[in-house]
Amino acid sequence: MHIKSGDTVVVISGKDKGKTGKVLKAMPKEDKVIVEGVNMVTKHQKPAGPKSPGGIVKFEGAINVAKVMFYCDKDKAGVRVGYQVQKDGSKVRVCKKCGEVLDK
Repeated sequence: MHIKSGDTVVVISGKDKGKTGKVLKAMPKEDKVIVEGVNMVTKHQKPAGPKSPGGIVKFEGAINVAKVMFYCDKDKAGVRVGYQVQKDGSKVRVCKKCGEVLDK
């Protein structure tokens, strides 16, 4: 999967198109990511004792990884991600527009 937890991404399709946010959780087996502030879902929750009152709770829902692109700070846009093998043998992600190494 080309997106990891902690990456900044931009949504390219759907109701939240154009929004950017940080990836909170990446789920490679399901090909989904959870992005902060994107795909907000409401849930009606019952009270579960005196410490957790019930009510309407809003939280981020999962979104398909194909609907997001990596956001490059240098290009200020969503970019495609490529891979390069460094001289020391490590594989790193690279921005396809500017060639900057994304993995620090």
